[in-house]
Amino acid sequence: MPSLPTEGPLKDLKVLDLTWVLSGPFATMTLSDLGADVIKVERPPYGDVSRTTGPLVDGESGYFFSVNRGKRSISVNLKLDSGKDIFKELVKEVDVLVENFTPGVMSKLGLGYSDLSEINDRLIYAAISGYGQTGVMSELPALDVIVQGAGGVMSITGEHGGTPVRPGLSLADVTAGLYCAIGILSAVHERERSGKGQLIDISMLDSQIAILENAYMRYHVTGEIPEKLGTRHPTAVPFQAFATLDGYLVLALAWGVPNQWALLCAELDVPELIDDERFSTAQARSRNHGVLEPLLSKAFLTKNTQDWVSALSKFGIPCGPLNDIPTVTKMDQVKSRNMFIDVPHHTIGNIPLTNTPIKLSRTPGGIKGTSPDMGQDTEDILKEFLKLNQSEIEDLLQNEIVSNFRPPVDLG
Repeated sequence: MPSLPTEGPLKDLKVLDLTWVLSGPFATMTLSDLGADVIKVERPPYGDVSRTTGPLVDGESGYFFSVNRGKRSISVNLKLDSGKDIFKELVKEVDVLVENFTPGVMSKLGLGYSDLSEINDRLIYAAISGYGQTGVMSELPALDVIVQGAGGVMSITGEHGGTPVRPGLSLADVTAGLYCAIGILSAVHERERSGKGQLIDISMLDSQIAILENAYMRYHVTGEIPEKLGTRHPTAVPFQAFATLDGYLVLALAWGVPNQWALLCAELDVPELIDDERFSTAQARSRNHGVLEPLLSKAFLTKNTQDWVSALSKFGIPCGPLNDIPTVTKMDQVKSRNMFIDVPHHTIGNIPLTNTPIKLSRTPGGIKGTSPDMGQDTEDILKEFLKLNQSEIEDLLQNEIVSNFRPPVDLG
């Protein structure tokens, strides 16, 4: 296993991370993997609510561990004026602030963008919310599945005629997190010219609409309402998963490649379909997919998945197995790309976490280390950023303005 990197292309970027659960933490995880110094600001005494999200190992959350790796944690009570003062002093020293509260929460604390930009006009303030900072729905709370429903994702996910299906990942959270990271890097780049920070307003709903560009384009061009298609593509056929003797094959007949349809039919031993007018073009196959799919499905059931992959790959027909999660972790290709890195955790143990997919030739990033205990870096951060001495820090601790993590004493 490769060792954990110590720096990356964003090694000089300092980020205050007030985010919780997934959308915000995914954005700051992406920045951390690229080398940014991400300081997670947590409320005492509980911290990020995802610290209690399963799966749990001896009370420690694998979920929290996975998306907060490589970050540092400081615990500050932002309900106290003195806690807000500490926070504002930190704001003066950083480049970026990220939060994913319901719009208005930070402003009510006196810590919104308009407040903080006055003390650091270079601050890039990124806010993720369900519906954005403006509009009639802006103050409504939203979780991933709510926004997937509102944005149309679940209306086109599932089998034709079936009930709505949630994709097998938190698509709204992850998409918003990625767009947030892109927005931050764009603002950092622009600041090199202007010297000014700015507010980044990321809506989970906007993000869902953006990644459904094909569905919305088809609706606006044709007036037809996109529907659930299972694994099928709306305009290319065959372009989907087929059952085989021992699993599933995913096939994608390419547009504009000559003879692929004929080669596929010959390999499937259904040569009579080659010149059938119902299936002779991509458009015709799409119109008549209901007739064609059972014929292809019957043919694919005669061999194992890997036999089909070997046979069809000879002709350059894009295809591959439909893998489950354990199979993916064992793929030689995945191993060669270092997509799983063993990361130590003092309670959970050494666990492979998904590595960054961003591969840079000269300044590579990657997972920097484990996730922090709540407040474990409080004292170090106060000394490093605010130049406080130990006596001053002890006073803050005594007055519960900040808190730190005190590891249990090992009596063994």
